[in-house]
Amino acid sequence: MEALTLEEKLKNLPTGPGVYLHKDDAGKIIYVGKAKNLRNRVRSYFQSGRGHDPKTRELVRRIRDLEFIVTDTEVEALVLESNLIKQHRPRYNILLKDDKQYPHLKLTINEPFPRVMITRRIQRDGALYFGPYLPASLARRTIDLINRTFQLRTCDIEIDGRLPRPCLEYHIKRCLGPCVRGLCTPEEYQESVRDVRMFLEGKNRELADEYERRMMKASDEMKFERAAKYRDLRKTVLAVSEQQKMAVAQDLDVDIFGFYREGARLALQLFTMREGKIVGRREFFWEDLPADDSFDAASFLSDVLAQYYSTDYVPREVHVPADFEDRELLEKALTERKGRRVHILDPRRGQKREMIGLVEKNAQIAFEQRFRVLKPDMERVLEELQEVLELPRFPARIESFDVSNISGAENVAAMVVCENGKMNRQEYRKFKIKSVEGANDPASMREAVFRRYRRQLDEGNPLPDLVMIDGGKTQLSAAASAMRELDLEAIPVIGVVKPPRRHNEVSHILMKGRESEPIYLDSHSPVLRLIQMIRDETHRSAVTYHRKRRELRDFTSELTAIPGVGERRKNKLLRNLGSIQKIARAGAEALAPFVGRKTAEEIVEHFRRQRALAGVAQASASDSADTHTTAVAAAASGDAWDASAHHPDDPTVMTDETIGDEHIETRLVDPEGDAEDLQPVRSVDHEGEVRRRRTRARKRGGRTTKPRAVRREKLADDAENDVEN
Repeated sequence: MEALTLEEKLKNLPTGPGVYLHKDDAGKIIYVGKAKNLRNRVRSYFQSGRGHDPKTRELVRRIRDLEFIVTDTEVEALVLESNLIKQHRPRYNILLKDDKQYPHLKLTINEPFPRVMITRRIQRDGALYFGPYLPASLARRTIDLINRTFQLRTCDIEIDGRLPRPCLEYHIKRCLGPCVRGLCTPEEYQESVRDVRMFLEGKNRELADEYERRMMKASDEMKFERAAKYRDLRKTVLAVSEQQKMAVAQDLDVDIFGFYREGARLALQLFTMREGKIVGRREFFWEDLPADDSFDAASFLSDVLAQYYSTDYVPREVHVPADFEDRELLEKALTERKGRRVHILDPRRGQKREMIGLVEKNAQIAFEQRFRVLKPDMERVLEELQEVLELPRFPARIESFDVSNISGAENVAAMVVCENGKMNRQEYRKFKIKSVEGANDPASMREAVFRRYRRQLDEGNPLPDLVMIDGGKTQLSAAASAMRELDLEAIPVIGVVKPPRRHNEVSHILMKGRESEPIYLDSHSPVLRLIQMIRDETHRSAVTYHRKRRELRDFTSELTAIPGVGERRKNKLLRNLGSIQKIARAGAEALAPFVGRKTAEEIVEHFRRQRALAGVAQASASDSADTHTTAVAAAASGDAWDASAHHPDDPTVMTDETIGDEHIETRLVDPEGDAEDLQPVRSVDHEGEVRRRRTRARKRGGRTTKPRAVRREKLADDAENDVEN
């Protein structure tokens, strides 16, 4: 049976309420709408006499198919429309987008030893969720009170009672210590879990009575320390119950909306009023609204409110700056959901209108900060970062790692430090990867992280509040493995993932322990800009160090490629003559005292050939992969590479240039022996051909019997042992 065409579907539309879905030629849903009469509403799109705005005309031009769902009432159509918009996110619907959701507290009763954590994602995982908490600081204060009072664990390790000693949380009386056998029994821990559940459910009076009963029982059994503990818990619960009246007031329970718009961009503010006080605020932003006069504030508010209240807490009253067509319908839907009368008002005068004006003023300020890229308050950005990542403490110190190599060659890593939103260059560290062969970024990342924090622990230096890894799941897993080996699992670790072929952007964030729940940030979020800034600085530091090591290999190996010049003679020449430029210009008489007459003549001949090739090498420098040939040739001829012009007092500086807006300085001294394992570059003969390697007279690994060669091999072995040690 052939499928119905669009024209046939339009002819057979029902006249009842329902939801319609417009699709493009690829079958993708591009618009979802509701209707009191499906036939009249859907056909109106295709009537030529209708004065559609540009956005609707573009929508109609792309419609190739439609579907519809019939409902019994308009309220059902309204709810279904909101759910479908959230599910499919059609291009031509106004989408409610937010940087974050309200925080909830999650009690993991699905675990043998439950814990409480802050989360913004409600899942069907068997845990209990409490909230939402507004402002978000209330959730942090509540979880801190729970940790201090009820002493549930905060770690995410497996509890089997086999650890030899408890962590610091136990010693400062913020954890019962179930990880060590004998500190607390499972029954005692479950009792504390039940108390936390009653506390979060608001059963403070019942919990206080329970503590009083336990106190009297412990007193009768002459367990006075336990009785004193229950007495203090009872006082705490009663004190909190007087303050904890969150979103339950019967009188003034109001949400107030206001927005500010310029062109296609709009900032929406929501103030939440509880018990007559402003206790929370949310911000929403759009960039793709109609830029002309076709923007309809009433239709915009209708779509926003329907989507917003499909999942969030419903107040007694909602104040909006303009009336809209579906107001009564939405009121009815919210009333049914809340179970009592809900009013949506558009006040024109008086105190309520003044409050909307205040919200609109804040919306304008948010618009300025968002779209005019004003300098954000860094403390606020870090607080938002803490909320988005659900960190246990304020991220005052962030340390970020990245790895750089080319097919495993010159494998290095770099770490940068961000303190209170500012980069602390004095704390930067670089690592020459020692235990990894080839291009193995996860293993390299693990080595860098392990070496960094093993040394921090050995020296008693401060640890970070957050560790950032430039990479995906594999790099994050490798870093987490290093932290686990050092007993630093409590430190949060995140991975910054780049989208395919767009390495300057951030796709999403992965959190250690929640890799299956990627965190997506809005493209204009200050938090995202901070993360990008730290990631870019880490990448720049790693790449710069990699380039320096690569150039150090290229330029220092040029001398050792000359027959008769080894590491000892190279160092002697550099120590006495100062730089490769001076060696290249020196005659045989000046070189002979350090390397002998024959080798001196070899060096002079080598650089004579380089000067002959200098013009060709410099002409093709932009297309050549062997940039060291150009550099050495130029050095030999005295052109362009004379770093002494920048460093007249430091003859060991060989290059001082800017490559890709990055300052590169290369030195020929290597006091730490970092260049010991670098491979030499092949030399060329007088015709510019690469010299063939000299064949060995004995098998590889065998020993020579020549006295001078034996001594040279022994020195090389001693140097290698020193490096390994």
